[in-house]
Amino acid sequence: MSDLRIRHATLSDIDAVLRFWRDAAEGTSISDDHDGVARLIARDPEALLLAMRGDLLAGTVIAGFDGWRCSAYRLAVHPGHRRQGIATALLQAAEQRFATLGGRRVDAMVLEANERAHHTWAARGYLREDHWRRWVKPL
Repeated sequence: MSDLRIRHATLSDIDAVLRFWRDAAEGTSISDDHDGVARLIARDPEALLLAMRGDLLAGTVIAGFDGWRCSAYRLAVHPGHRRQGIATALLQAAEQRFATLGGRRVDAMVLEANERAHHTWAARGYLREDHWRRWVKPL
């Protein structure tokens, strides 16, 4: 893993990130478009973390902090690079960011049907909270 580098996404990474999510992420989001990712990077340039192997995008996580809550989204690893510690490295970077910002707890959005992801999150010490449900309303 010595060739793995974690860095912040820039505006020039948006198209590659969107292509990557189509191949590596489970499901889609209403914000999975150029404008949505551009707004994220403009608002918080350090939130979208990329795991790079040379010039290859190997993984992503969005480590969002609104001043009150730490939220992790879009943890994804390229199918050809899974089980190599990339998700762990991304989560460590996200957790370090949150700790530096004064965060106290991380909330992770994980698809119910993505059982492989459940194991990844659990291995990092995350616990499922069944007494909460997410309520959404598209704008």
